[in-house]
Amino acid sequence: MAGSMRQLHGMALAAVVSAAGILSSCSDEPKASPVRTSNMGERVTLGHIVYTVFETQWLTHLGEGADARVPQNRYFLVRLSAVNVGTGEVIVPNFKVEDDSGNSYPELGGDQAQGVPQYIGYLRRVKPAESAQGHAVFDCPPRHYRLKIMDEDSERMGYVDIPLSFTSESPEVPQVGDTKKDQPKVTPAPGKK
Repeated sequence: MAGSMRQLHGMALAAVVSAAGILSSCSDEPKASPVRTSNMGERVTLGHIVYTVFETQWLTHLGEGADARVPQNRYFLVRLSAVNVGTGEVIVPNFKVEDDSGNSYPELGGDQAQGVPQYIGYLRRVKPAESAQGHAVFDCPPRHYRLKIMDEDSERMGYVDIPLSFTSESPEVPQVGDTKKDQPKVTPAPGKK
């Protein structure tokens, strides 16, 4: 009798384990998709949104004169596009940048983004076959970042690697008709005055 009890107990345990396995495979939770990191310039598809990051720019202020605003760190502008390839309107989720230490900085919006050239907007409703494009802006210290992007339901995410570069800062460009900058510098020959 002890042998048949052990056999029954073993069969019951096996039934419980197999039932748990079957129930867990029938879960309604979406399976996690792999998180991919892409490079600037690559097209990244997440759900019904195709993202492309074109370039970045660091600014020390926004606006001019008395209206100029200074960030806590630096303004980091990321020029990108988000194209809706679906059949219905989508909302493009807000962005974050994350550094190599795990610090993240959210996208600025509203009054904080006032004065950003070609601003992409903070609330982005995009119709089918249309896009939201322009600059997203962040207040963060100059570092190497990854831009966090998401699908329209915020279920799948990806990253775009953004190397640290200051080449996008605007150099001083001479104005047309500026005679001092347009004229070549002439130095007198030695011995002549």
